[in-house]
Amino acid sequence: MPTDGSHRRRHAIVRGVAATFNDCIKARGPHGEQSTIDMDLARRQHASYCSLLEKLGLELIRLDADDRFPDCCFVEDTAVVAGDTAIICEMGAPSRRGEEEAVAGVLRERRLNLRRLEPPATLDGGDVIVTGHKLFCGLTERSNRAAAEKLEEFLEPEGLEVVPVPVTHVLHLKSACTPVAPGVVLVDEEFADAEAFAGFDRIVVPAAESYAANCLSVNGTVVVSAGFPRTRELVAERGFPVELLDMTEFRKAGGSLTCLSILL
Repeated sequence: MPTDGSHRRRHAIVRGVAATFNDCIKARGPHGEQSTIDMDLARRQHASYCSLLEKLGLELIRLDADDRFPDCCFVEDTAVVAGDTAIICEMGAPSRRGEEEAVAGVLRERRLNLRRLEPPATLDGGDVIVTGHKLFCGLTERSNRAAAEKLEEFLEPEGLEVVPVPVTHVLHLKSACTPVAPGVVLVDEEFADAEAFAGFDRIVVPAAESYAANCLSVNGTVVVSAGFPRTRELVAERGFPVELLDMTEFRKAGGSLTCLSILL
């Protein structure tokens, strides 16, 4: 169940980069750049991402891109998986609604217990962290308290405590904080004192490298965005193997490492 490295992952859902990717929703937070995305480079970076996941022991479940949905490569936002339950999201951006159907089909085939969020609840998977026996739900412009309440209802049988976390300075909760290992989180400097994570060992990313607070922990290895040397050092100093990936084109679209997959 956890996404913090305490549970070995075997599969990952990924989705191709749409030909319309340049029309995606640009992030409104400090990490979004409004320059044009280099499509060829984006596809190469996505291929490198997929290759690394395979190197780290994951079998990929590949979904084709859907050009109707420019943001569809950010598959994480479509669903939340916790134990035997998969929650299909009602995403906060209306233009993205519909992306979730292909993912729901995959999760249904895996015989997971599917639950669906419905309005007024809205949720992006990028606002959800599952670690240990807690699920942290970011309250952002994309995800609301009604969604947090529904998560609590849906996941009570999984033994998860749902903890709402107000987030104001970035697009998603995982833009500011991601799990590295059981009890360990990587957080940006502005979010370092967040009360919800008071009991965690926090690796604090300096303000100049805040984008790198979104890392991806896969079976004991921590994947960090390239170009942020201090963050790499901080994670390596804690004894974690580190892999680097260039994410420049996805950063322009407001995305990062966790956004491109759903780990199972």
